Amino acid sequence: MGGMRSFTQDTDKIKGAKINKDTLMRVLKYAKPYKWFLALFLVFIIIDALIGAWTPLLFKAIIDKWIPNKDTGNVIFYAGLTALLSIISALLSIAQRWVSTKIGQGVIFDLQNQLFEHIQKQSLAFFSRTKTGALVQRINGDVMGAQAVFTNTLSSIFSNTLSVVFTLAAMLSMSWQLTLIALLLIPAFIFPAKLVGPKLSQLMRESYDLKADATQLSNERFNVSGALLAKSYGDPKVDAQLYAEQIGKVRDLSIKQALTGSFMRVMIGTVSAIALAVVYGFGGVMAIKETITVGVVVALASYLNRLYGPITSLSNIQVDVLTALVSFERVFEILDLEPSVKELPNPEDLRTFVADNGSSITFENVSFRYPKDSEVSLGSLETISDERGDSDEMILKNISFNIEPGQMVALVGPSGAGKSTLSGLISRMYDPNEGTVSIAGKSLRDVSLDSIRETVGVVSQDAHMFHDTIAANLRYAKPDATEEEMIFALKEAYIYNLVEDLPQGLETVIGDRGYRLSGGERQRLAIARLLLKSPNIVVLDEATAHLDSESEHFIQEAFETALAGRTSVVIAHRLSTIRKADKIIVLKSGEVVEMGTHDELIAKEDGVYHELHDLQFSDD
Repeated sequence: MGGMRSFTQDTDKIKGAKINKDTLMRVLKYAKPYKWFLALFLVFIIIDALIGAWTPLLFKAIIDKWIPNKDTGNVIFYAGLTALLSIISALLSIAQRWVSTKIGQGVIFDLQNQLFEHIQKQSLAFFSRTKTGALVQRINGDVMGAQAVFTNTLSSIFSNTLSVVFTLAAMLSMSWQLTLIALLLIPAFIFPAKLVGPKLSQLMRESYDLKADATQLSNERFNVSGALLAKSYGDPKVDAQLYAEQIGKVRDLSIKQALTGSFMRVMIGTVSAIALAVVYGFGGVMAIKETITVGVVVALASYLNRLYGPITSLSNIQVDVLTALVSFERVFEILDLEPSVKELPNPEDLRTFVADNGSSITFENVSFRYPKDSEVSLGSLETISDERGDSDEMILKNISFNIEPGQMVALVGPSGAGKSTLSGLISRMYDPNEGTVSIAGKSLRDVSLDSIRETVGVVSQDAHMFHDTIAANLRYAKPDATEEEMIFALKEAYIYNLVEDLPQGLETVIGDRGYRLSGGERQRLAIARLLLKSPNIVVLDEATAHLDSESEHFIQEAFETALAGRTSVVIAHRLSTIRKADKIIVLKSGEVVEMGTHDELIAKEDGVYHELHDLQFSDD
């Protein structure tokens, strides 16, 4: 599965990696907006480390000074002070967690927003090659992995380092001999951490990827399209078995992970007990010889956990840092991916030129091939490569034509002729490899993408709807649309009667991809969305393909009124729907082979349009 490949690549990357200074500096830039939180975080850590180093000294004072002097008041006072410091330390731990989480969640928010906005800028070719699950994993999983730098790793480095420094200083001040013995035992703690720690990290990442694969299977089977396919062609037992195999791997890995973690805890616990026994043994002998006091022995024993625990954590800190940096690098790969369709630094507003010159469309010697995979995507994000993507063959070849403002122009031709590709150039889903596409006499490369979206409206054959209300789906085209405007658009698209009869009307939720509506109803709702947007140019890519004859008749009548005065480009297999077109452009193998009105083209008995017309109506 894709997830397992990702895991293997990342694990190998971590094993042989070194901390990249450039990546680290880039990561730290994301913490800059939270510098005051970082400063507060550091203050909390310093205070907590000082409290931790001071507490055993209070034990020493109680044992060596106040108990022998039978000073009940000071015994109670020092014991109470110890309890108070423990409470303060606990509160500081909560405060540290709050600040680190504030920083980490802030970085997640900033990074996810930046990623989402950057991905939105990618061309259609990027999305046609990208695995959605892999992309979502970058936005969610890798960003969460990167967050660990600020919520866990950063805290671990600062707090553990300070704890070790303050603890060693306190221990050396009391007995350099016992401190030396304690230091000699450190390798016994580092060994199990070094042995098991990286393995635990690998198991955790592998577990994430296996869970992602199981989730992907669930998503594919449980969305409406997947459920329909499964019920039509699938075998529930086979799917259940496949899912059982995947979650079985998760189960087995989780057991292995739990056992590995337990093994490390048992090893460290055993070494801790031995270390404590050694310190008490040597310390006891020294106390008997009156080289040190009993209070010193107790205090030094208390310091052991504050010494060995942080050192054990720091021994694996490089793995933690590298793991987080790999997640950051995977995020940066997306952020560094340049969109194949880019705006100029200061683009002009297309609407200004349309207002002055009208909504004409001009193709001048346009040739186009689909971008290669390496030009628009990342290998780790791609599905099986589309053969067209790696081909130098032009899909459109030297296309030239002009559409006057207000004209209705139809694109016809056999399947694969390049009709949809050509229409995609009008809305600048792609840029041509050669030649120029202009609207109102202005090259689309020179104007802002926002102004193109405002000027050009598209209704495709597969009208996508969000799992939301009818009103929300309509307002996607015009966020400030009033209820009256939406009702008018629905009436123009001949779907208002349906909406009016629904119990919740415009607030009816239409389900995943609009599956609570029929194909024709979804298409009419998409047309209503277009009419609500009211663009100057309309591109209809098989927009009436899912309509029955009666609905199609009503829509054609509505289009004549609604599209009056607008430039429109219509792609239709049903040639009966484009007889009234001002111009028909016939494409074959990516070239314009004929152009004219229906009457002019039908008169050419050996022409492509005439042949298509005869084939269609003989089939009918």
